[in-house]
Amino acid sequence: MKNILVPIDFSKSSEYASKVASKIAKKTGATIYLIHLIELPKGVIDIASSSKFSIPESMLYLRKIREKILLFRDQFFNKSIKVEYFIKLNNPLDGIIKYADKIDADIIIMGSKGLSELEEITIGSNTEKVVRTSKRPVIVVKKDFEKFKLKNLVFASNFKEENKEVFDKFVHFANTFNSKIHLLKVNTPANFQVTSETKQEIQNFISDFNLKKHKINVYNDVSVEKGILNFSKEINADLIALSTHGRSGLAHLFTGSVTKTLSKNALKPMFTIKV
Repeated sequence: MKNILVPIDFSKSSEYASKVASKIAKKTGATIYLIHLIELPKGVIDIASSSKFSIPESMLYLRKIREKILLFRDQFFNKSIKVEYFIKLNNPLDGIIKYADKIDADIIIMGSKGLSELEEITIGSNTEKVVRTSKRPVIVVKKDFEKFKLKNLVFASNFKEENKEVFDKFVHFANTFNSKIHLLKVNTPANFQVTSETKQEIQNFISDFNLKKHKINVYNDVSVEKGILNFSKEINADLIALSTHGRSGLAHLFTGSVTKTLSKNALKPMFTIKV
């Protein structure tokens, strides 16, 4: 892993994502790229052309943003980690995808539900859009993880052929950290399969991969979402990995609307890859 992109808006969620990125960078030696996006009103070419800004005001504004980013960098990344930064005029979704491609990011790490005191960007409202759109892996962080580690990782899937490319990327990530992969298939009343058949299906799925440490799990629950979250809680998973099909699949987990009984604050970091 060489390059990690971290969109920041100076919110608490940005801080949480940066802490996770810092720990991954320490382990891998990756370079961190912080990006702060300023979304302009429609029809505005640049800050100076907006009625809200004069050229001197624009320069002062950008200088203050730069100072804020440097303070943010020094607070959350020690000097052993190489950190670059961008300040770009772009809408959040396009900007994140564009600059992930530009730096050839191995992974994007984002906070969820970030609310900024400034007017530039609300990262949280764009996190799910990035998950649905990005061809690169995305880690979504919803709370502070002071003791973040990558010992036990859950890969939840239907284990169909179409998910093999996704799984290959995830295995590379897991092997980097010598993590144990808990392969998970959730049985529900509406879509039930006997355990022996499910385990054989998973075994066939992983036969072409070099897994250092893994365990096959079949879990019964009233819904796939509850099954993933309940299983992950039982084994104290450090991260949950999912594949998503753009607008379909399990991307709706990131809205925090699974059920009222499952607090979004209890969610572990989630690793997603678009099929």
